[in-house]
This record gives sequence, structure tokens and C-alpha cells, in this order.
Amino acid sequence: MVAFGVRFLSWQDNHRDVLKVETLVTSDYEDSARQLSGGDLRAFISDLNHMEHPPGYSILIAGIFRTVGESNTAIQFFQIAADSVAALIALVIAFELVPVSAPIAGFLVALSPQLSYYSLLLLPDSITAVPILLSVYLLILSCKRPRMLTFILSGGLVGISCWLRPNGLLLAPFLAAVVPITVGRGRRLRYMAALVLAAMVAMAPITVKNALVFHRFVPLSLGVGQKLLQGIAEYDEQERFNIPKTDLGIMRQEAEWYGRSDYAQWLFGADGIARDRMRVRRGMAVIRSHPLWYSGVMLRRGISFFRLSRVPVIASEAPVSHQLNTSDVRPVWSSAPAELLGGVSPGAQASSVTEQTTKLLSDNTKYGPQLTSPQITVAKQSDYLLRLPVKLEDGRVSVKITDLLGTRELSSAEIDLVEGVSSQNQPLQTLEIPFVSGDLTQIRVVVANNAPRSARSIVELHRFELFDLGRSSQTWMHYPRLILRGCQRLFITAIIVPFTVLGTFLLIRSRNSLALLLLLIVPAYYVLIQSALHTERRYVLVMQYFFLILAAVALSWFLKLLASVLSLLAPARK
Repeated sequence: MVAFGVRFLSWQDNHRDVLKVETLVTSDYEDSARQLSGGDLRAFISDLNHMEHPPGYSILIAGIFRTVGESNTAIQFFQIAADSVAALIALVIAFELVPVSAPIAGFLVALSPQLSYYSLLLLPDSITAVPILLSVYLLILSCKRPRMLTFILSGGLVGISCWLRPNGLLLAPFLAAVVPITVGRGRRLRYMAALVLAAMVAMAPITVKNALVFHRFVPLSLGVGQKLLQGIAEYDEQERFNIPKTDLGIMRQEAEWYGRSDYAQWLFGADGIARDRMRVRRGMAVIRSHPLWYSGVMLRRGISFFRLSRVPVIASEAPVSHQLNTSDVRPVWSSAPAELLGGVSPGAQASSVTEQTTKLLSDNTKYGPQLTSPQITVAKQSDYLLRLPVKLEDGRVSVKITDLLGTRELSSAEIDLVEGVSSQNQPLQTLEIPFVSGDLTQIRVVVANNAPRSARSIVELHRFELFDLGRSSQTWMHYPRLILRGCQRLFITAIIVPFTVLGTFLLIRSRNSLALLLLLIVPAYYVLIQSALHTERRYVLVMQYFFLILAAVALSWFLKLLASVLSLLAPARK
């Protein structure tokens, strides 16, 4: 209930913005789902352009489309429910391994802003965690009470996860490696083989389909070559290997090299399987010639998996409830960018292009403010909409609405470059940022850098307009939201990782090696295998569940220590 409630509030806050994440990928999934739900099975199984992903998520979306119609909200609520179940599975895993810490582990998973946010994306990463967590739970039961059926089900669930994402392709052998430690001689090989074979059987329909349709051995999907090349390029700071960092760059380079203009249109498409294998060979050639360098790349990437993503936490106020229609509303505040030049940060530069347009060249800070408006008067507990046309020419920028001190952010929007379009031809985007004033009567608008690595941004700003949409509703939710927001703000790398390390140390000290092994086997798999390829945080999201269980071990120990100290101090006070 807590997990579902937290994810519902996160959906209230972010359901508009998450639709802008990975739009090309989500459109591929939905196009494939429409082929299936529309009865075009031949196109569904033979379209190479959709072979970048296994078919499971498209099948799931097709089922939702056939049941309730084409509804992004229905997909999101299915994923919210699935991720809430994942919190329950994490609870029972913790109960089997570290019973005292289980309630804390369940609540940490339920409150996690990272897990909440990723459950809203129209991508399969959050629901992929469910079969993997179930597989680990069954493995735990099998280790305590070995039964052939339980091992088979554990392996089968790993195979099911691969229908959604291919990242778990080799996970079953890793899980099977736990069996010799927990099962007596004579049965080990049978149980290990059962787990691995069950995973293979669950994945087999995809492999057989690929062999029958394309006459090639493709276990799950294409994309290994693409991810391998991008994984090399993102750490090739000197560009020694001439490998593009983006899908579009790879497509255009191949089109130029092979004299095939159609290669620039699709990542796979024509000759898709051959192209992906060529990319694998190209990537492996780099690795063979620079093995030490690439070992360092894998180490750095593996360490990055332990960092928590920067995601929105629950807002302190309920979201805007009014329609974002300003056709009959006059702005309550309006300003040309030239009128705001007094708020330009010292390291930034601004120059007026026209009376209504200003070009802003940022400094080199990662997330530093570049332009800050004067204070703007607003009414308490009211819905507002900020409208701002912008043209980003370089870098990444965010526009925020904050309090006067800049410590409290009411809302924000991020601006990214359109890939493959020159600076001069970047489109003019009209940002519409809704927000609730809450208890504030004065706000500011801040234009800031938004890049994880320092880089200068160039952005053309047009006229700022602020519209009053009317009184806010659901103001009674302020206090529950405030409590949850305070909890979620603690889910940062500097807090969670030390607790995870401490929990690991405590299990080692207590000689609970089996619990530690079962909690670390999945993270170890992703660190060793996934670190070889380009990785986004959502690809390794399932690791967070196990880290939070370990953090719960440390937190429960700390609370027990605190209770002991307080009990010792109580008689002294008397």
C-alpha cells in the first residue's frame, strides 16, 4: 500500500514529463504492439527495425491495448502495480535472509524515488525486476529446502525476464553457481542443470522464431554491437577510435562507409543482423588491441552502477489540477529577456538579438544558475503556468521555478538538443511549465545548466509569460507529501551507499555468508557482465533492490544500537 501510494503520487507529479523520455524507443515498442494487436502477426515477428528489443514488452502493451484501448495511463498503472509487488517480494527475500531487517527493507524499497520514477517510464526496466526478484526468492527457498520444481521455476523466471530485457541472458549460470554451496553432493549438477535449462527453454521461443524467420542465430535481440561501440566511445575522450557516441552517429557513419544511404535511416533495417555483427567485430578489435584500457573502462562503469540516479522526488504540493489552456487568459506577469539581464550570473554572457530575444552563453558549471529573474509576486495556493519559447543551440539547459532563495524548487523543465540537427537549425521550443505556488507569495524563474559534465550551453530566450490558472485543489495533501518528500530526499548516493557497505560488513562479521552471497549474486552479475557494454541506470535497476536490503541491515543495526544506548541512559536519568 505504501509502495503503490508513493508511486501514485510520483505519477501525479511526473506523468506528463515521463512521456518525453526515450520517445523513439517507446514509439518502437508501441508500433510493434499495434502490429500485434491489429492482427498483423507477420509484420510483428519479421520487422527487423523492432529487433533491438525482445518482444515481451510489446506483447504486454498489445494486451493492454486490446483490453482498455491505447492508453499510456493504463500501461503506467500496470507498471506501478507490478513495482509495488516488487516491494513485497523484496520484503519476503529480506525476511528469509535477515528477518529483523525485513520491514525496514520493504519500506526502503517502497519509498525509493528511483524505483518510483522508473516505474512510470513507458519502458520495461521496472517490471523486468519482478521475475528476477521472484527467481532469487525461489532460489533462496531451494537452498533451504532443495526441490527440483523450485529450481526449474527459478530458472524459468530468469528466462521470462529476458522476454522483457535481454540484460539477464547469462544470469541463470550465475544463480546456478550458488547451488554447490548450499546443496549436498550427488544432486548439485542436476539442480544446476535444471535451473540453467529452464531459463534456456523459457527463452527458446524467441531464438527459434529468429532462426525460422531470419535464418540466423539471434538468442534474443539485436543491439550488442551498438551497445559495445557506444560503451567504447563514451570513455574515448580523445576520440582515438573514431566511434560515434550516438545511434544516429553510428548509422550515418556506416551509410558513408558502405555507400548505402538507407543505412542512415535505420539502426538495423536492411542487413540489420549483419550490421550488428560487424559492430561486434569492430568493438572486439578495439578491446583486443587495448585490453588494459578497456578493463579500466569496465571498472569505472561498474563502479558507476552503485550511484543513485538523480530523479524527481515527490513534490510538497499536489500538481496543477486546471487545464493548461491559456487562450482566454492574460498573463499576470510578462518580461522580455533583455529586461532580466541584471540577473545573469558572473560567468555567463548575454546579448540581445531583438527586443524580445536574448542569446545566453553559459559558464562551465554543471548545474549552476545562469539567469535569475527578479522576484515575481504570486497568490498562495494557486495554479500557474510559465510559458517560455527557447531555442537551444548547444549543451543542456533547465528552466526552474523556485522560491526567492533558490532552495525550494516548485517545478522545472529540461531542454535537450535535437540529435542530428545543426545548431542553427535547432527548433524553437515553447516550454509550458505548470506549478503550484503553495504557501509562497514570491518566486523566481531560473535558467540553469543541466549537464553531468561541465560544458557551456548556448540558448536563445524569448518572452517570459506567467498565467494564473486559478485556485489549487488537494491542498490537504501538503503534509503527507511533505513527509514523503523528506524521506525521499535521503535517497542519495552519499547516504545509501555507505549504509549498503556497512550492511555488507555486518553480514560478514556475523558470518552470514549465505545471505550475503544471495544478496550480491545479482549485483555481481550486472557489474561483471553489463559493464562491458554501454549502460543506462535503468538497465541495472534491479540492483537497487538488493542494495536497499543491505542498507536495511545497517539501519536496523543502527536503530538497535541507539535503543541500547537510550536504555542505558534511562536509569542514569532516574
